[in-house]
Amino acid sequence: MTVPLLWCEGRLVAGHGVASGQAADSPYPAGTIALQRPLFQARGIDLSPFFSGTLNLEFSPGEWRLSQPDHRVEQLVWTDRHPPETFSFWHCRLRCCNAEGNQPLPALIYYPHPETKRAHHQRHSVLELLAPALGAVSCGDAFAIELDPRRCRLVQPLRLRARLLEFLKFRVLAAQESFFEDLAAPDGLDLQRFRRWLGSVGHGEALDLSDADLALVLEQARLLYLP
Repeated sequence: MTVPLLWCEGRLVAGHGVASGQAADSPYPAGTIALQRPLFQARGIDLSPFFSGTLNLEFSPGEWRLSQPDHRVEQLVWTDRHPPETFSFWHCRLRCCNAEGNQPLPALIYYPHPETKRAHHQRHSVLELLAPALGAVSCGDAFAIELDPRRCRLVQPLRLRARLLEFLKFRVLAAQESFFEDLAAPDGLDLQRFRRWLGSVGHGEALDLSDADLALVLEQARLLYLP
């Protein structure tokens, strides 16, 4: 089944200046993208259409959930300054919202996996994009990106936690302590079992919550709904 692509609007924010090499204290004067470009090219990912720097777009409030990338490179050794990193990329289209008649441009979501990245982390609401040179842009400029919502979703954890807590209310009230006993594991609660249960009872939207968020909701449910 074909799923319509969605446009999502964000605002340009200042980055660390390391991808482009523009930061005064950057250890990579040419920028990280320029260093990585030939290595990605060798793995079939052509970055030549794009400027050697990233656009940092803030989508607030929310957190991005990214899955099923178009390209993924595991444990890339691109510098001797820190351990190898894993990168994922998603094709998208980019449109400037501040000018009339701007045609969408091809772009790539550039995602250095935070679990392999030592420094220069981004907020969960920020996406880094590779795009053609755009000319003069300023922080605060509005941009929209066109995405596949099955693979790139902007979620609001606060709202999802509230909805899940309400969803659990009568189930915990009815089952009492046995609800939590069914999720017991040697080191606490089995959150993967909880995820499988959420999927089986049709509350799949909660699967976008992190394990920490799920644990927090379960603790709140225990405090609120058990005597």
